[in-house]
Order: sequence, then C-alpha cells, then structure tokens
Amino acid sequence: MLAYVMSASDSGSAPFGSSSTAPDRSTPASLPSALLIGVKLPGVEDAEFEASLDELERLVKTLGYRVVGRVTQTRSSLAPAAVLGEGKLAELAALTGGTGDTGVVVPRKADKARARREAVAEGKTLADTEDEPEDEAETPDAAKLELIAVDHEISPSQLRNLERATGVEVLDRTGVIIEIFHRHAHSREARMQVEIARLRYESPRVRESPRGKERQQGRGAGEAGLELDRRRIRDRIAELKEQLEGLEREYSVRRAQRQDARRVALVGYTNAGKSSLMRALTGSDVYVENKLFATLDTTVRALSPEAQPRILVSDTVGFIKKLPHDLVASFKSTLDEASEASLLLHVVDVSDPSWESQLGVTREVLAEIGAQEVANRLVMNKIDRLSEEALPALRERFPEAWFLSAKNPAHVAELRQRIIAFFEASYVEAELLVPFNEQRLLAEMHATMNVLGTRYDEAGVHVNVRADSAALERVRAKLAGTAEPGQ
Repeated sequence: MLAYVMSASDSGSAPFGSSSTAPDRSTPASLPSALLIGVKLPGVEDAEFEASLDELERLVKTLGYRVVGRVTQTRSSLAPAAVLGEGKLAELAALTGGTGDTGVVVPRKADKARARREAVAEGKTLADTEDEPEDEAETPDAAKLELIAVDHEISPSQLRNLERATGVEVLDRTGVIIEIFHRHAHSREARMQVEIARLRYESPRVRESPRGKERQQGRGAGEAGLELDRRRIRDRIAELKEQLEGLEREYSVRRAQRQDARRVALVGYTNAGKSSLMRALTGSDVYVENKLFATLDTTVRALSPEAQPRILVSDTVGFIKKLPHDLVASFKSTLDEASEASLLLHVVDVSDPSWESQLGVTREVLAEIGAQEVANRLVMNKIDRLSEEALPALRERFPEAWFLSAKNPAHVAELRQRIIAFFEASYVEAELLVPFNEQRLLAEMHATMNVLGTRYDEAGVHVNVRADSAALERVRAKLAGTAEPGQ
C-alpha cells in the first residue's frame, strides 16, 4: 500500500490536487508543494528510517517548500530503474499526474519548476518565471506539486527516470543539501566552495536539452554537445580550485598569526545552536536563524568580556548525516578552524529526539578531518526545552558534559568562566627579565600571557606571568636570541 501522509501543517489548506495560481511564498499554505520518497532498506530500524525522513523534511522546508506527504516502501535495495518498484512508481505517478513510464520523455514541468526555484534563489520574482503557459495536459496534481525529494543518493539515470515517470522535478538528498548551501553561502570563499561541489554533483547529470539537439545536425552531435558541456564544467572547477587555493593561502597566514592565541571552535550538528552560542559568548552580531545550514562562513570573534590573554571563538559549518564528501572537501579551509583549535566545544541540541545519532555523526566528521585528538568538551544545549525528569538523567549519564541554554545569560557567563578555567589549568607561573631595548616583547606578553606584575631595576623589567608552557618557551627563545654574544 502506498504510504501517502498529509503533514499536520496542511490542515485547513486547499486539498492536494486542487487548482492553484502561482505560489505566493508569504504564507506556509501557499508555498510550492513537495513530496518525500524513502525506501526502508535491510538493517535500518523503523525509528532511524523515520528520523531520516523527518530530517529530509526539514531540509526541504529550508529550501522553501511545503511538504505535503511521503511515499515509502520496504525493499532489499533501491530499484535500479527509478528507486521504487513498478507498482509503487505507478501509484506515485497517479499522484503527480505523470505517466509512470520511465522510458519515454513526456511533457513535464520539471525543467520549469527548476527554473522557478533557481529564479527565487537569485532574488527574482515568481512572475518572471511564468511567461510560458502550463502544459494543457497537466493535471491539477502535477500543477501543484513542484518537487520530489528522495532520501537517498541516487544515480543520474534513476533521477531522470523518476522525472520522466512523474513529470516533476526530482532532487536526491545530496542535491537538496547542495541547493541549501548554494543559497546560504555569502562570502566569496563559501560561494566558490559551494560552486565546486555543485558542479561536481551536476557534471554526471548533464544531459542534452531538446532545443540543443534541434540546433545541432549530424550523427553524434548530441554526444559532442554533452562532452563540451562537461569540459566546460571541468574547466570551471579547475579555475575555482586555483582561486580557492589563493584564498586558502591567505587564510593560512591569518591562522598562523593567531597561532599564539587561545582558540575555541564551536562544532556540532546543523541547527544545534552554535551561532546563538557564538553570539552570546562574543557579543557579536553573527547571523542566527532556525534553519538548517544557516551558517556556512567561518566567523572568528574574541570572547567577551575579553579575557587576558585573549581567547578567540570561531563558529563553523554544521554537520549532517550523509554530508556529501565533496562538501566536506570543499569546506576544508573552514573545517581547519576545528582541527587547529585549542579546544572544541561540541554543541548538541538535547531537545532533538535524534541527538544521539547526531552526536555520532559529528564525531565521525571530526575524525575524518583529523580533529579527533583536539581537546573537547560536550556542551548540551537547549536544556530549557527538556522535561524536569529528563535533565537529571542526562546529567547522571554525562557527568563531564556542560549543560546550558544559550538563551540564559547566567548559563553563558558560567560557560565563559569554564572556557577560561580550561586554559588556566595548564598555566604555570614564571618570572622573565626583559631588557630595556626589547620593550616590544612586553606587548606580546600582555597579548599571550596573564601578566601578574612588573618591577624595574638596572637590568631591565622583571615580569611575573602565568602562561602555558608553549607561550613561555616562545618568549624565552626570543629573549635568548636578543642577548649579546658573550653575555
């Protein structure tokens, strides 16, 4: 039996299949509609399967769609042709107004829906995409549904066959994530990183358009056109990688300049509250929104009120289950903030029912980027959403974790003190003699150490400090290098 379930948010709205005008994105009920597809494979528990579909629904909503239902099936593997078996595919096609035929290209609105979505992402109005009339053969169902999202990574042929059978644009899980990254990237670096991942994803999915084939004459012209498009994609990727390497060299220099600073990196699953915590800890105006992947650009700010020596806090891109490897590779420079930090704050949204699996995903990605050896603390965020019974049980289960709500100023102040205490735990006291002709070193000592006091005599300035061993050794080496030969 086909599992088609209307979401709770659809109550009171026009029934699926009713006629509609161009979607107005101002209210949830008028958003373009999307349908989810999931295949429950062997070894996948029911709860895990539902949680994955729930997360896909949140991703699709982040793209600006209203999810109106789900189509699920239990199979030993994805159907090679079009993910679902023939019977289920026919039932799905009946919902979308498609033919159910995967072998014949039928008039469909998939290309138009894709153009409309990309126009909205670029800031154009929906009216700009409505120049051509709808196909007269379209059913009201097909006119309303604009996206099918598949909770798997599927092949280009499976994607094309689903579009042919349903007449609706199809994106797999990777495609949805890349589209979100494309919309949320703001800095030059992030935009280039996302474009590389997007081009790599689209390259095997490039196909000759009907108009392109009409313009070309002669046997093999279509294949030549496809190869030309793919070569252009390869050239563009090479160009972007070269530009990105230049930016990465600049960022490497900046990170080297911050090497002496105490650095804290916020890491965790997307939408765990990292940006809210960043804003609370640093008093900065970093972007905060209750959406997946709202933050793609690394932000570095000083802990506020400022500690002595200074402590820098960086917000990083969130992780997610089945994060495309191309995106992990593309955001290497961003993730380097985590692998090169002195302390990782692993932020977990304990109010999310899937927080334990999210914790596992974050640990896997940290291991993938080589950050598993960095000192870390588990930060259980959003405890204000927990029941009175749940919180004590979690505290007993994770006695070393730090529990807080980023919205509670007292919790944030306590977290700040714990961060400072983490660094001070490794500090040692020492007295350093700075010659009068090397007063420039005093500024460096104030920036990288806790200066307890100073006294002057004829030899120079005696500075009492508390600092970590590495900072002390660096200053001592510089002082030794300034000593005159024979002294």
